[in-house]
Amino acid sequence: MCGIAGFCNRRGNWREDIENMNNRMLHRGPDAGGIWSSGDESVVFGHRRLSIVDLSETGSQPMTSRSGRFTICYNGEIYNYKKLAQKLLDEGKVTAFKGSSDTEVLLEAFESYGVEETIRQCKGMFAIALFDQETKKLWLLRDRVGEKPLYYGFVNGEFVFASDLGSIRVLKGFCNPIEEKVLQLYFVHGYIPAPYSIYQDIYKLEPGCILELEAPYKEVTIRPYWSMTEAAVSGQKHLFTGSGKEAADELERLLKASIKEQMAADVPVGAFLSAGIDSSTVVALMQSLSGRKVKSFTIGMEEQEYNEAVYAKEIAKHLGTEHTELYITDRDAKQVIPSLAKMFAEPFADSSQIPTFLVSKMTREHVTVSLSGDGGDELFCGYVTYDSIDRIWNKMKSVPYPVRKLCSQLIVHNPFIKDKVHQTKGMLLGAKDPVRLYELSNQEEPLSLKVSKNTEPCPYKHSEYKYGAIEDLQHNIMLMDMVMYHPDDILVKVDRAAMAVSLETRVPMLDKDVVEFAWTLPVGYKKKDGVSKRVLRDVLYRYVPKEMMERPKKGFSIPIMKWLKEPELREWAETLLDRKAIERQGILNPDVVEKIWKDFTEKDIWRIQIWYILMFQEWMAEYKN
Repeated sequence: MCGIAGFCNRRGNWREDIENMNNRMLHRGPDAGGIWSSGDESVVFGHRRLSIVDLSETGSQPMTSRSGRFTICYNGEIYNYKKLAQKLLDEGKVTAFKGSSDTEVLLEAFESYGVEETIRQCKGMFAIALFDQETKKLWLLRDRVGEKPLYYGFVNGEFVFASDLGSIRVLKGFCNPIEEKVLQLYFVHGYIPAPYSIYQDIYKLEPGCILELEAPYKEVTIRPYWSMTEAAVSGQKHLFTGSGKEAADELERLLKASIKEQMAADVPVGAFLSAGIDSSTVVALMQSLSGRKVKSFTIGMEEQEYNEAVYAKEIAKHLGTEHTELYITDRDAKQVIPSLAKMFAEPFADSSQIPTFLVSKMTREHVTVSLSGDGGDELFCGYVTYDSIDRIWNKMKSVPYPVRKLCSQLIVHNPFIKDKVHQTKGMLLGAKDPVRLYELSNQEEPLSLKVSKNTEPCPYKHSEYKYGAIEDLQHNIMLMDMVMYHPDDILVKVDRAAMAVSLETRVPMLDKDVVEFAWTLPVGYKKKDGVSKRVLRDVLYRYVPKEMMERPKKGFSIPIMKWLKEPELREWAETLLDRKAIERQGILNPDVVEKIWKDFTEKDIWRIQIWYILMFQEWMAEYKN
């Protein structure tokens, strides 16, 4: 796990600029740093290294191929690099490798097979910058699911890229204004979906994509080499026809293969254990593959309604792991809040970012790599919202759309209907299809669309999703989450929080083979009779007694609503929400912000947009232009 940065045709002192970019992401790679420039200094790479595989100098980056033609700076891990290395040796493409790093293998594969053919052979998580000295081409590549971040764009007309948005911001002369059109999406979702960023002319490279540009590095072309949507559509056209047991057998085999590859490292490895189905499955399979006790980690909270540590401890004891737990206080969690803006570098407001950071911090004291159970909900139908959308649509669909649309408009625009529940139902009634219903359900708070003064429509992955590509309704919703919510929220949260303490996280359920197999399963293998993640449970129950897992899910969350009513955080919040300050900024609607806050403090009406606004204002205080 590392951090990468670079630019093209940079005017001024390029060495000072790349060193500043590297220093800004020191947390992503505290072990070593390097810089490189092309012969004519038109292309410059920077790299910060967190040493995981091949801890010697032979693994240092930026790295140039044996022939001198290609140079790479790369963040991530290629889990099947040993197989790729053997293929290169067997075919005589390479006679020997200088070291044992996946970087060297990846670099020589690019030279031997080409960019697209190589990346299609790779399984892993990665953000890659590759330069061809012969053709003067620059490529940026991002992994299939979006585990590793990669920002790119133009600053004063010069092409730049980095793992950390903050590394772009430190460039001399950076003056890109805020991209206000994305704020409406932010105040609905609590994050900014790719390809957008908070700044104009700066973007996130989408998962599964290759960006290419040639001298003079002014125009980019982007193409996919893998698509989550295509994988889902193909999977549902070629459904798994075996029994439930056979599905569990195959899933177990694929997960074991993924976990075995992801446990490989030259540094200590452990796993998060939250006591849920997903992380328990990962830890159980890790322990079954390991000849020694797996290191597992969890945090607990004093509020019992948010605490799963006691269950995690029972599971760890049953599996025989070397378990470490840490109970955190309100004070521990609150102390993280001031650092969030710098940690995420753009507005981000999934409040579970706080416990994620704390468990990462504790875990880093014992290991350098931690496996995570993320992905199980989205791939195996784990969220209750999937059922609720199904249920609501089945009630609505018998009424012709023109009638529903008219009724929706009458309710939403009726000044006498002020009740939030009726307003929400009226809005949902206007959905043309289940996909639009799911999109609208994310906007169920009408005021979320009015927080930002800019109300210009901004197309994004949900609004552009075409219903009907997959026949099953719930698979459509799962796909929407895997395309946007999972990479732009969950994976962002885990990457930034863990890398803030230089901890590498790996996600076995996002292995290409596991993902593609999951899409071949009929929905009944995932959810039936109110039981979610059925096939995943069938795997887990081979290692952990069923009765140990049958309890309500508490999730990885904090009592933010309670805290904001206490003097310390309330004072912090009211400072950020000061009306005069918001009026001076000129970005948010002060009347709407004031109403949302007063409804909470005076009427006890909680809206998640409160946290979204606070995280935006905290970011503004940290990064104001």
